[in-house]
Amino acid sequence: MKIALPDTQGRLADYTLTGTPIAQAVLPANPARIVYSAAHVVADPFTASDPSGRAAVDWDRTMAFRRYLAGLGLGIAEAMDTAQRGMGLDWPGALELIRRTKAELPEALVGNGCGTDHLDPSDARTLDDVIRAYLEQVEAIQAVGGRIVLMASRALARVATRPEDYLHVYAQVLSACDQPVILHWLGEMFDPALAGYWGGSDFDATLETVLVVIEQNLARVDGIKMSLLDKDKEITLRRRLPAGVKMYTGDDFNYPELIEGDDQGFSHALLGIFDPLAPAAAYAVNRLAEGDRAGFRAALDPTVPLARTIFRAPTQYYKTGVVFLAWLNGFQDHFIMLNGHQAMRPLPYFTEVFRRSDACGLLRDPELAVRRMKALLAVHGA
Repeated sequence: MKIALPDTQGRLADYTLTGTPIAQAVLPANPARIVYSAAHVVADPFTASDPSGRAAVDWDRTMAFRRYLAGLGLGIAEAMDTAQRGMGLDWPGALELIRRTKAELPEALVGNGCGTDHLDPSDARTLDDVIRAYLEQVEAIQAVGGRIVLMASRALARVATRPEDYLHVYAQVLSACDQPVILHWLGEMFDPALAGYWGGSDFDATLETVLVVIEQNLARVDGIKMSLLDKDKEITLRRRLPAGVKMYTGDDFNYPELIEGDDQGFSHALLGIFDPLAPAAAYAVNRLAEGDRAGFRAALDPTVPLARTIFRAPTQYYKTGVVFLAWLNGFQDHFIMLNGHQAMRPLPYFTEVFRRSDACGLLRDPELAVRRMKALLAVHGA
């Protein structure tokens, strides 16, 4: 099967698809690694609202995608950055998403993003403002029986002046959590407003702050998700975590190596890239359970060039690539996103994602993918 794809000057050349769709597998109840997919939401393309207005979500398609992930045995990281949390999806929309997922999939492994995004950072004056905002979301999520992924706070980054401020806020918030939570260390490449989080810019110093937060609240912490796109930093923290505290990799560049691990430990996964890579993740972790490390790497290593393309700088727009692939693969009938984010990447980005997705077997219906890629090319005048 062929398709004519343009280069950066608009010159067309035939591309022949060569990929074989990844073999299907389902993770068991006790997999070799805990795997969360940070799932996207499907926008309603028929809303009369402007993209800059209130988010309009196609709930049927959004829930159908979550059933698909749960059917593969994957956990769902709900209302996180991949769902355009804070970039189209506001807190009321996020809470509705959390409620619907809990009602639709009551037995599924779900962690729910809990933050302070309903508090405009410019309105935060004190640490108590931040604590109240966190506790409002903690209470709402726990009221529906949801478990928490405690996300980084732009408001906290704005008002905190020293590491001790983070220790105080996290102690207050964690004391209100009724189940152990997953902390989230999100780097500024994902959100520039989080620069200096944990009270400084030096990694070694901020690492110590994070470890104190965990050690002072051990009974309330299940693990930590680290999203710095730096495998060495993740391994450094992983080796120093107290016994029983899990590392969940959020490194969308180096996940095969980090999940496989070494003789001193391994990372579980909570990844945005495991939205489009869900079948590869399920198959690979099953191979790991069988002791087939080579098979694990053979399944995941070829996906890394695709992940690095989707998450290239500016990294916060990676959602555009995630939803583009969902459209190519038939999980939605359109390529429209909350807040108009389908326009946040140029055409060469989409052609590269198409090629790399084919190369690693992630186009589950190549004929459909080709038809839809041609439609996108036509919109761009190619």
